Amino acid sequence: MKKESSFSVLFKGLLKENPVFVLVLGTCPTLAMSTSVKSAVGMGLAAMAVLICSNAVISLLRKIIPATVRIPCYIVIIAAFVTVVEMIIHAYFPELYKSLGVYLALITVNCIILGRAEMFAGKNSVGKSILDGIGMGLGFTLAMFMMSTIREVLGAGTFADIPVPFFQDHKIGIFVQAPGGLLVYGLLIAFVNVITKGKVIKKKSFGCEGCPSAGMCSGGCQSAVKEGE
Repeated sequence: MKKESSFSVLFKGLLKENPVFVLVLGTCPTLAMSTSVKSAVGMGLAAMAVLICSNAVISLLRKIIPATVRIPCYIVIIAAFVTVVEMIIHAYFPELYKSLGVYLALITVNCIILGRAEMFAGKNSVGKSILDGIGMGLGFTLAMFMMSTIREVLGAGTFADIPVPFFQDHKIGIFVQAPGGLLVYGLLIAFVNVITKGKVIKKKSFGCEGCPSAGMCSGGCQSAVKEGE
């Protein structure tokens, strides 16, 4: 298998393997927190901090953690960093803490973070795992920023709570509601797919390799993949 360069590891999360628009992970916080630019960027940066720290620790302990209990161990490590980040935000950014609400604590079960722990940090060096955390974190934050900019400007007529001329007097309220969020999300996914020409996810990526349940699988999904080839 060809090894990825550090440059590739760092920047693939921005577009090529963007966790939101390409891998379609973290949909719940993306839709819930993207009505406001401030909340969206705050969520993105909080998730990135947890992702970087958890990736580093999991990579450091990857040869010590037993394979049979790796997922519970990953969750404990992630939860510890979420608690630290939550306490820092609560202490120094009370308004952001209030706006993020329960979604801040739910970073613990964010599939982007657990997915990178399983797919990358548990198999690579600390340095590359940190780069992967930075890249995927930036990709998530960028996606949140794009979503929130469109939704807040069109739906509320503001950008980061700053009134935007014209849009302030011509608000389209549906964009700050669930249907508008899904519409913007779908359009951005289509836009990214056009840019990448739909060649981002290769067919071989749908196998059992890297799946958290692969050890318990009887091989059914692998057979299904072969039948579909």
